[in-house]
Amino acid sequence: MRAPSIPAMLLAAGRGERMRPLTDATPKPLLVVQGKPLLQWPLEALARGGFDRAVVNTAWLGGQVAEMFQSIFTVQPSSNMDLSLLNQERPVKTMQIHYSHEGQDFGGALETAGGIARALPLLCPPPAGAATPADGVFWVLAGDVFAPDFVFRQADVDRFMASDRLAHLWLVPNPEHHPRGDFGLAPDPGSAGDTALALNLPDDDPHQRYTYSTIGLYRAALFAPPWCDIAPGNPHGVKAPLGPLLRAAMDQRRVSAALYTGRWADVGTPQRLEQLNALQ
Repeated sequence: MRAPSIPAMLLAAGRGERMRPLTDATPKPLLVVQGKPLLQWPLEALARGGFDRAVVNTAWLGGQVAEMFQSIFTVQPSSNMDLSLLNQERPVKTMQIHYSHEGQDFGGALETAGGIARALPLLCPPPAGAATPADGVFWVLAGDVFAPDFVFRQADVDRFMASDRLAHLWLVPNPEHHPRGDFGLAPDPGSAGDTALALNLPDDDPHQRYTYSTIGLYRAALFAPPWCDIAPGNPHGVKAPLGPLLRAAMDQRRVSAALYTGRWADVGTPQRLEQLNALQ
């Protein structure tokens, strides 16, 4: 019996200030990269891995995102699709999409942790009669990052669920625009394969840092006490970054990580977008 599919949270609420004027009339996740809206790339990759539920948070021009992808996203096979990436056991043809409209509800984006906390009732619905979301597991990834080689695997989910970690992150070699990176890596004696511990390194620590790809697996418990004090479902629209939660959990050895070396780009400026489109 195969394990049930877990949902994914796609972060699509940012204003995209550095992408202006391109984002003045178009939300950043809908900018076209190599023939597709940015957000379509991870949706298709999730479907290839057998994951069929997503929550997308929106703020700036969020209505355009919902209008583009609707509540059911249909995956259209293409002639250039890499079939070696297809999960032959559990590919899906459609994905159910729910939206967390932060701009509509609160007038703007709630930052990453605030947005995830707001979406938790959609990601991990509360049990019958309960007021708080279930302690489930879900993917999180940014809707404005281009990572066409990343494969969403049930095996990674199973390994994470069998651990006591609160998050598992994929890190990438530091790009030119972020040379200092974010987090370190250390061997994890309690794990097998390529999984390591993610390290919250002090500024003066000389060890190698890597950049967070924005792709990760998370437990809902990270967005509840003692790690996070936002009320369940974030009814008051509290804005909160994700970094402090991750660093606190790293200090307690509760975050694992792996290095991803496939194609990856933070599509943060018009110049980077132009460079990516020149490669197609």
